[in-house]
Parts: sequence; structure tokens; C-alpha cells
Amino acid sequence: MTELKALIFDVDGTLAETERDGHRIAFNRAFAEANLDWNWSESLYGELLEISGGKERIRYYLQQYYPERTEDLDRLIPQLHQAKTNHYRQLLSLGEIQLRPGVKRLIEEAYKEGIRLAIATTSALPNALALIEKHLNPQWFEVIAAGDIVPNKKPASDIYKYVLNEMNLSPDECLVFEDSFHGLQAASEAGLKTVITLHDYTKNQDFSLASLVLNHLGELNNTFTMIKGNIKNKGYFDLELAKDLITRDCV
Repeated sequence: MTELKALIFDVDGTLAETERDGHRIAFNRAFAEANLDWNWSESLYGELLEISGGKERIRYYLQQYYPERTEDLDRLIPQLHQAKTNHYRQLLSLGEIQLRPGVKRLIEEAYKEGIRLAIATTSALPNALALIEKHLNPQWFEVIAAGDIVPNKKPASDIYKYVLNEMNLSPDECLVFEDSFHGLQAASEAGLKTVITLHDYTKNQDFSLASLVLNHLGELNNTFTMIKGNIKNKGYFDLELAKDLITRDCV
């Protein structure tokens, strides 16, 4: 029988709802600081999330809305992204971004039970670390794979294959937690079973490949809503359920 050996987590939107109230605000502050009249509204940012990676998102935005601006982008884009990272870390330090329900509980349970932990994200490493350092413990995670560590970002499977290789594990020994179609694609192409915790930006995406789809991981006093799956007598996601998903399909 296959045994669960590791949990692998995406960061943005999965560990915390960082996109709308974190990264988006930080981008806008970086633009204002650079005297640019760009403003990413909640709806526009939802569209831009189709592009993985912050620097890639800025470049795509320019191509779509300011195609005439072509000079000096290789200097401007990294500068804006670095400024955005600084603003994002400030938001974190002020406690503006909290973990989603059930995240800390599950990670602590896994760590205490000897289940290995890893991060697989297209977010920049400083951003991922800032969130983990604020709310969790980086030392709990055997691998923190982030940013440009692999050639191709999600929906490519590179980041998950990298983590599997670093941990010397097979896909059937791991369970992934994601929040988006691109993340699900990346994990699925690497042969990994995936639990989706969706949110407002991803609630209408295609999660047919997921083993389980929830609104969040749940707490004792804040139970989850199941969107896809067949789980009975459970209101919060725990290690018992993770082990069960590894040995059966939840569809």
C-alpha cells in the first residue's frame, strides 16, 4: 500500500489569500512610487493572474495596455518588481496578510507526525519566505522551491519535478495543495494528487483533475465546504484525510 510521506504546498492563494490584499496592493504602491499612473483593480488583477510570475505579469500588462512602451523594460520591470517585493514584505510585517483557515493546523500536525513538508511556488523566494517566517517556521520545510529556480513556471510541471527530485520521492508518496487551475495543471503533469482550496479569483476555474476541492482546509469551529469529492463526517482537513486520499480517489 502506498504511504504518504510528504505534503507539498503552493504559497500565494493557498497558504494565504495574498493576491488581492497583498501582491495587488504592493504592485500598486510600487507603481505610485515610480510615478506611474497604473492601477491594478481587483477585477484587472484577476485577469493578470492568468500569467504566472510577478515580472512576467508586469511585462504582459505593458504588452496589453501600453504596447508603445518598449524601451528600457529590462531595467524597469526588475526595479518595479523589487519595489513591489519591499512593499509586500511591509504588508506582511504589519500583519495585513493572514494564513487561510486550517493551514497552520495541518502543517503543524504533519511536522509533529514526521510527514515531510515542501513548498513549490512561482512566487519570488523573498516573498515566499516572508510569509513563512511571519506565520510558520522555514525549518519545517525540507525544500522551499520558489521563483526562477526552474526554467518554466506553472502551469509547467518543472517546479514539482524539482521538488520530487530534491526529496527523492515518487509522486504517489506526496499530496499537493493548490488554489488555481495553473497550479493543478503543474501538479497533475508531475503525476501528483492535488487538493484545491479555491477562492474568489479561482472559484470558476476547471478543477476536474483535482482529488478534492474545498473552500478552505477548515477548523474545528470553521468547517470547510466541499465543492468536489466524497468525504463524509469531516469538517476540517487533517493528516488522516491526507493519508486516505493517497490510497483512494475522492471523486
